[in-house]
Amino acid sequence: MLREFVPRLSVESAAGSVAGLLDDLEGQFPKLRRRLRDETGTMRPFVRVFVNGEDMRGLDGLQTPLHSKDQVDILHSIQGG
Repeated sequence: MLREFVPRLSVESAAGSVAGLLDDLEGQFPKLRRRLRDETGTMRPFVRVFVNGEDMRGLDGLQTPLHSKDQVDILHSIQGG
């Protein structure tokens, strides 16, 4: 769902936290802005962020620290009927 806004399968970042990573991604790919977070910076309810396979909500949320070898997956749920 987000691939139309980010033309690559993988992106590297030196961000130190999930929030920093999202800032970095939104800066590199402006069309992502407001797709992941609302205007207050809160994650949209249908977006999930996993750090090394763990949902960031069970970690430190947007303040979850990131290290150079961490893998972050951002998933956008698809709804419909």
